[in-house]
Amino acid sequence: MSSSEIKAGSISMSVNQQMHDGDRHAIDRAFIIEAPIAVEFNGIGYAVMMATPLDLVDFAYGFALTEQIITSSQDIRDVEGVETTNGWLLKIQIIPGRMNAVLKRVRNRVAEGSCGLCGLETLEQVNRPLPPIRHALQVPPSSIFAAQDDLSNHQPLNAATGGVHAAAACDPATGRILVAREDVGRHNALDKLIGALIRDAQTAEDKFFLASARCSYELVEKTIIAGCPMLAAISTATSLAASRARASGLQLIALARSDSFLSIGE
Repeated sequence: MSSSEIKAGSISMSVNQQMHDGDRHAIDRAFIIEAPIAVEFNGIGYAVMMATPLDLVDFAYGFALTEQIITSSQDIRDVEGVETTNGWLLKIQIIPGRMNAVLKRVRNRVAEGSCGLCGLETLEQVNRPLPPIRHALQVPPSSIFAAQDDLSNHQPLNAATGGVHAAAACDPATGRILVAREDVGRHNALDKLIGALIRDAQTAEDKFFLASARCSYELVEKTIIAGCPMLAAISTATSLAASRARASGLQLIALARSDSFLSIGE
């Protein structure tokens, strides 16, 4: 796998295309890269995520924040992504004062996505307290429709491969997409977006997030921890996502389409 392919997040493969009329021919097709990403903090193994090895530094910052390992970008000293034979090793160096958080949240098995639940040792760790949303956000419906209509223009990897999730930070007044990130996993895409914002010293409090996925509990939790007051999702929301959003005061939008959406939590 070449460095240019890693940068693009996809790899080209030769496949056979079968047509309805019986024709069959070989074509080159781009496929999204899915690889194991082993995350460690100060040399301690924490989790193995299945993700796209693109924007890994953003992922490191966002994942560390939404896992509540760090509280700001200043808690991270260095990030290094190392390609190995079997995947990637993401070495995150944090300040010593945050290592207790690592030990409390350390994983004991491989997880399939960067969610807040997979691999935790006890059920008590699942229902962790979430901070309340501190700032309400006024977002006219036109902004949600505009962001939803524009999201595909910020998904080059999805355009090349199909089936890639995206998360975007949007301007509440206009719906203009300010930052977007893509990944094979919806949780990873949101972590990458959050990491990109904090690395650029941008706050999430004056933006709303848009996700090209089902609105699960994990997306709601990550959004709340990042301090974003609104999450809009193109697909439906789960019952736990709705209840957790309401408990923290998160404005939750589901089934965001070009002509309608559902307002669940606010």
